[in-house]
Amino acid sequence: MLSSQSRATRAQVFRERLIAALTTSGMSRAALARAVNIDRSTVTQMLALGDARVPGGHVVAACAQTLDVSADWLLGLSDRPEQAGKLLATSLSISETGRATTLDDQIFEWQREAEGYKIRHVPATLPDILKTDAVLRWEYAPLTHRRPDQAIDAAAQRLDWLALTLSDYEMAMPVHELESFARAEGYYTGLSADVRAEQLDWMADIYNRLYPALRIVLFDARSTYSAPVTVFGPKMAVLYIGRHYLAFRDKDRVRTMTQHFDGLVRDASVASHDVLAVLERLRSEIHYP
Repeated sequence: MLSSQSRATRAQVFRERLIAALTTSGMSRAALARAVNIDRSTVTQMLALGDARVPGGHVVAACAQTLDVSADWLLGLSDRPEQAGKLLATSLSISETGRATTLDDQIFEWQREAEGYKIRHVPATLPDILKTDAVLRWEYAPLTHRRPDQAIDAAAQRLDWLALTLSDYEMAMPVHELESFARAEGYYTGLSADVRAEQLDWMADIYNRLYPALRIVLFDARSTYSAPVTVFGPKMAVLYIGRHYLAFRDKDRVRTMTQHFDGLVRDASVASHDVLAVLERLRSEIHYP
C-alpha cells in the first residue's frame, strides 16, 4: 500500500507498472492512446521520467481496462495485477467429484503440487489413504461406475507417496468417527468385526511406521466442528462438499483455513502422540459374535 508515500513515488509506481503492462500486452503507445481516447503526447507524458503527476481516475481506469489489469495494481494499491473478476476466477475453482471419486487423480495432483509443504487434512470419514482393501471394497461395492479395485489401487499409490514424500501430513478427525467405526455404528453399520479389527490394526501399523511425518489428532465434535478440508501448504485450501471440491488459492482464504485447522490441533482432546494408544484400545474392545 502506498497511501503514505509521496506523490512522486506514486507516480513512479504508476509509470513502472504501466510500462510493464504495455510490455506484457505488446501494445504500442500509439495504440494505447487510441484505445483510451487520449493524445499520444499524454501517454508519453505519463511514461516520462521525473513526471510527478498521476493521471485522472478515468484515464487510469481506461488504461487498466485496455491492458487487462486492475486499476488498483496500476496505482500501487494492490500486488495482484488481475482485474477483480479474473482474480476471483483464479483464486476459486470448482472441481466435480463424488463419492465414487474421493481417491481421484485431482487430489493426488494437488498433493504433488504441494510437495515439500505441510499438508493439513480433515477427512470426511476414515482417511481413504489409510483404509484396508476390505473397507474400500465394502465402501465402494454399491457404486456401479467405479470398481472397488480402482479405489484399492489408488489408495496403495497414495500410501506409497505418503511414505516417500518430503511433506509433513497432519490429519484431524473427530473422536466419534473412530469410535463409530470400531463399534460398527452409523455410517459403518454392517461392517464385520474381522474387517474392523484388521482396519484398526492396519492404521496402528502405518501410524507407528510413519509418525511423526504423519500425525493424527482427535477432536471432540461436541465442542468444535470441521467440514472435510485439505490445506496444501500455502498454495491451496480445498473444501469437499460431496459432489464438488471448492479450491481456494488466494492467500487470505488459505491462511484462514490454515488457522481453522491449527485451531483443531490446539483444541484436540487426543494429541498426536496418544493416537496409537486410542487405536489399540478400540481394537481391544471389538466384540466378536
